[in-house]
Amino acid sequence: MGGHSINDAYEKLEKIGQGTYGKVYKARDRATGRLVALKKTRLEMEEEGVPSTALREVSLLQMLSESPYVVRLLRVEHVEEDGKAMLYLVFEFLDQDLKQYMDMTGRGSANPLPKEVVQNYMYQLCLGCAHLHKHGVMHRDLKPQNMLVDKAKNVLKIADLGLGRAFSVPVKSYTHEIVTLWYRAPEVLLGGSHYSTPVDMWSVGCMFAEMARKQPLFPGDSELQQLLHIFKLLGTPSEQTWPGVSNLRDWHEFPQWRAQDFSKLIPQLDEHGIDLLQKLLVYDPAKRIHATDALEHPYFDSLDKSQFAAIEREFEMEFLREKENRMTH
Repeated sequence: MGGHSINDAYEKLEKIGQGTYGKVYKARDRATGRLVALKKTRLEMEEEGVPSTALREVSLLQMLSESPYVVRLLRVEHVEEDGKAMLYLVFEFLDQDLKQYMDMTGRGSANPLPKEVVQNYMYQLCLGCAHLHKHGVMHRDLKPQNMLVDKAKNVLKIADLGLGRAFSVPVKSYTHEIVTLWYRAPEVLLGGSHYSTPVDMWSVGCMFAEMARKQPLFPGDSELQQLLHIFKLLGTPSEQTWPGVSNLRDWHEFPQWRAQDFSKLIPQLDEHGIDLLQKLLVYDPAKRIHATDALEHPYFDSLDKSQFAAIEREFEMEFLREKENRMTH
């Protein structure tokens, strides 16, 4: 799509947010009537045209879109606005995130999510992470607001794999709102610079507990508070439990707490659920469970997994249809 205006192709309906990397609009595709999310990103131009980093990330997003558990990047529109090069990423539109879904049924442990829903969504979350991690990508900012719910298909999708993920953990968002720390792994909070995909599995653990008990596990409002929340619950880490922890940039002598009993804390989870949660919330990232191993955990033994084969088949069909449509247009 060359130089014509984005408004020729899409009707912007409302601004639905400021992503970490730019404005996001709900819009309608004029050709198909389909609702989409438009993410507008400004390109810092290089001499020879579009920056290679942006193109690399876009092709990565397109590759990651090939899973039903990741929000689909439908197309990329390259336009010029006021003499500036802009990139519009066109994503499928979903109108509810996991936080809104949880709030809908009431907050707090008096209003639990059905155990089957927790188990099902947790499995899909691990499928989504396994897909990202297989491609060597970490999300770094997984939280209920970044998990979108497709209620019609009962599918949970990872969103906001924004441009710029390759560089650092977002601390402030695009609009300078404080980014939530509740799901952030301790190695990041302690200023570690060499972290990897286990940071996402920590976030998955936090969301697992939150789905089960309908309230956040570690609701800190500063990096220090966040660490103290974690230490009070899991016990203060040491060189014995987490080799190398005292070499992390922001490590100092913290008060010594002992680990609490998870099964008392989250009675909604059975012993398998508690075991999986403990394997996700392991301090040492090298010992934290991987997404692919989590999928094999006994907690999921009672889950009917044939539904995911069906979800994937339907997704494949849709994906191919779209591809054909793109070829013919």
